[in-house]
Amino acid sequence: MKNLLVFFAICFLFSSLIYAENFKNTDEQLNEKTFGQFMSWVFDGRKGPERVTIETSNEWQQLPVNQSNYAVWIGHATYLINNGDINILTDPIFSERASPIGFAGPKRMIPPAMNLEDLPKIDAVVVSHNHYDHFDIWSLKKLHKLNPETIFMVPAGDKKRLIKAGLTHVFEMGWWDTKKISKTTFHFTPVQHWSKRGFFDRNKSLWGGWFMKTEDLSLYHAGDTGYSSDFKTTYERLGAPDYSFIPIGAYDPRWFMKDSHVNPEEAVQIALDLKTPHSFGMHWGTFILTDEPVTEPPIRLQQALKEQNLASDFFRSPKPGEILQLTK
Repeated sequence: MKNLLVFFAICFLFSSLIYAENFKNTDEQLNEKTFGQFMSWVFDGRKGPERVTIETSNEWQQLPVNQSNYAVWIGHATYLINNGDINILTDPIFSERASPIGFAGPKRMIPPAMNLEDLPKIDAVVVSHNHYDHFDIWSLKKLHKLNPETIFMVPAGDKKRLIKAGLTHVFEMGWWDTKKISKTTFHFTPVQHWSKRGFFDRNKSLWGGWFMKTEDLSLYHAGDTGYSSDFKTTYERLGAPDYSFIPIGAYDPRWFMKDSHVNPEEAVQIALDLKTPHSFGMHWGTFILTDEPVTEPPIRLQQALKEQNLASDFFRSPKPGEILQLTK
């Protein structure tokens, strides 16, 4: 049986029957699939991809206490970033499962490259959208407990969940909203996706990417997205990021996933649209969410770079735990 259990099929059915749309993508698309299409995918008779363990690194343990301008991929869409100003954590998920329940749903294939207790003091946490593999309440509560002064930035519609969970310093953002923390300005940018956590809340909160900018360095985290013109618009409004963090996994079957998840070839196009000179992959190798083989995304990424005559360091797929230098 695939990792999307019958429980989630029932959730999908209920949410398809009754909900009110609040937010849409910039092209007015809802990225909605019918219950029949969902069931057709879940029970298509094909065996899901095999669980494998991808290679990880302990290089992060060599980080000096005062190290700056680096990133570490912790797993999935979670990056620890120091931009020379503050420590930032993206879409933190340290839980064993990406699920509303502890005993079912997608289970980690690799542990987080760093444990919560291994992290430096986190100044800011950004969340791209409220799906369980990106918006993990358990991890967010633990981060708040470790440092009550951490600032949490979430899409419009999601603040109430964190306030209910006891977090403070929570700020909601709509597309193109900005917030400055120390010398870093955070811009919440549109991407093509959707949101849902319960039976009747589809698209009642927003989704997006994060453009993080200082005078010396610009960074972009795309969250979770299908391909769209939003990235050209982001470049036109904010310029080219020096480094980008872009998803490369969870893309098959294309007939079901294309609107919401880019494949490696589309991820390269996002980097080209942003005119970013260096990108790092994410959103693969941690959970089995879709049908492609676990280790396929970085292989296809390298093939896409060769086909477009792009240098291998234009877009890398790092190991979890590896230290990535962020210097111009």
